[in-house]
Amino acid sequence: MNLGNLIRSTHSFGGSFFFTIAPVFNARQVKNADTSDAAKTMPLYTYDTVDELMLPRGCSLVGVELTDEAIALPSFRHPAAAAYVLGPERGSLSPELQAACDHIVKIPMKFCVNVGTAGAILMYDRLISYGRFPARPVHSRAAPEPLPEHVQGGQVLRKKRRQEAEQAQQAQTEQTQQTDNSES
Repeated sequence: MNLGNLIRSTHSFGGSFFFTIAPVFNARQVKNADTSDAAKTMPLYTYDTVDELMLPRGCSLVGVELTDEAIALPSFRHPAAAAYVLGPERGSLSPELQAACDHIVKIPMKFCVNVGTAGAILMYDRLISYGRFPARPVHSRAAPEPLPEHVQGGQVLRKKRRQEAEQAQQAQTEQTQQTDNSES
């Protein structure tokens, strides 16, 4: 049930893929718990060991574990490309898996929660941390401030930008040469 819940949460928060390491699950239970039918649009990768884990290039592995060294989730800046790994329901991430992680975060709570709930909290935190929503008001009765309207910039021409940079460099070189000549 937890696996199906995690897959559904990942799908609903816009995850690109889902993976498991050494999974033990009942496919029918997962399908029943995943009412979004994520399997149709989001791939599920299964790996037998940590060493087999393959992530897309540039993707950071973020472990969720309650350790003293872990970064508290509200203080963590989520990488743009990240894969999150949570431990089993009644266990922890293995030392080998923790060593493979680029970051370890913890959800600041009095005690551990259900792994499906922890995954949903994690994905929600990622969503709100990217600033696509207005800031929360200072007072509960105040209305949220609207986001500023998006302004499209002008067309960017890389060739033109490079030419302008070269011209600026050439002008600076000429000015340096003139200064050197006037000093001699």
